[in-house]
Amino acid sequence: MPVSVQRLLTNPGRFSVLMLAVMIVGLGLDHYSSLGWQMALAACTWLILLVCCIPLTPEQRSRTAVVVIVATIGEVIGSIIWGAYTYRLGNLPLFVPPGHGLVYLTGLRISQTVFVREHRAAFLRIALGLIAGWGALGLTGVLGRHDVAGAVGCATLAAFIIGSRRAATLYAGVFMAVAVLEIYGTAIGTWQWAEVVPGLGVGNGNPPSGAASGYVLFDICALAFGPRLLGLVRRTRRPALGTPAPEN
Repeated sequence: MPVSVQRLLTNPGRFSVLMLAVMIVGLGLDHYSSLGWQMALAACTWLILLVCCIPLTPEQRSRTAVVVIVATIGEVIGSIIWGAYTYRLGNLPLFVPPGHGLVYLTGLRISQTVFVREHRAAFLRIALGLIAGWGALGLTGVLGRHDVAGAVGCATLAAFIIGSRRAATLYAGVFMAVAVLEIYGTAIGTWQWAEVVPGLGVGNGNPPSGAASGYVLFDICALAFGPRLLGLVRRTRRPALGTPAPEN
């Protein structure tokens, strides 16, 4: 890998800006895409995710893999089965699973920036202020809907951030990335949230103010199961590496 590319992928600030730009451009292209072109975008997204994983540690890669797996299951349940939101073509675009991996890595890199490392408390206060403000506005209906579900999500997200010592900045970083993508993605019609949460009858925003709480659940799974996945991979490799070559 060229040194310039490696530096870009390992510089937290530049990486975060680049990934947000990539995701915004990708969603913009999808707005005009047929199913065939959408699959081409998916291939590009998977390639970008694989390249972004090259400089990561094995544990970071395993956590990214867990995010992709768990988020894909969540997408199938939330969109296809439950109908809480729908994508433009009524399907689950194949760029969504690797997109979740990119969102996780963006949130991770945001949490690693110089500003966040040197001003951790201030960063968390900013994130919590934005979460609380967005949730309150959603409840008033000023944003177009009475977003009760979003307020619950905001409270959940705030509890995750306040209650976590180790991963609070990661959760806040993911919130920042998700907020940009949710506002942009719903604005251009890439996906749309149901006005009322199916089966619950409570108001829902478009996007819900607490949408990032779902992403944080994916991150919690990554932190919990990523090391286990890595351990499983290493255990399965050892017998293969230790198997003697067959005699002629």
